[in-house]
Amino acid sequence: MHKMYLSAILDIYDRRIVSFVISEHNDNPLVFKTFDKAVKGNPDAHPLFHSDRGFQYTNRNFHHKLEKQGMTQSMSRVAHCIDNGPMEGFWGILKREMYYSRRFTSKHELMRSIEAYIYYYNYERVQRNLGILTPIEKHTLYLAA
Repeated sequence: MHKMYLSAILDIYDRRIVSFVISEHNDNPLVFKTFDKAVKGNPDAHPLFHSDRGFQYTNRNFHHKLEKQGMTQSMSRVAHCIDNGPMEGFWGILKREMYYSRRFTSKHELMRSIEAYIYYYNYERVQRNLGILTPIEKHTLYLAA
C-alpha cells in the first residue's frame, strides 16, 4: 500500500482546478510545483492566494514565490477554514464522487483516475452555483466579457 498526495489550486471565481500535481511525498516541492504550474498557465494572473496553515504555505520560500508573482496570501486563523473552504469543498466532492466508491490496485490507476476526474470536474461537471455551467464554460464566459 502506498500513499499518494494531491496538491491542487482552485480558482474561486469559476471553481476551475487551475493546476494540480500528484506525488508520493507531502512536501514543499509538491506545493511549489503546483504553484509554478499555475503561474505558467496563467502568467498575467495576480490573485489573492487563499490557503490553510500547512507548513508548505507558511514556508518563507513559498512567501517569496508569492511576492515574486505579485500575489497576496490570505490565511484564516487556526481552526477557522474560511479562506480554504472552497478547496476543502473540492476535496470532499472528489472523494465522494471518485475515490470512496472505488478500490485502486496500483498507483498508476489512482493517478489516471484523479487526472480523469479533474478533467471531468473542469470540463463536464455542471455546477448549480455557476449557473448550471462547467468551470471551463464559466471561465470562457469571463474571458469573452
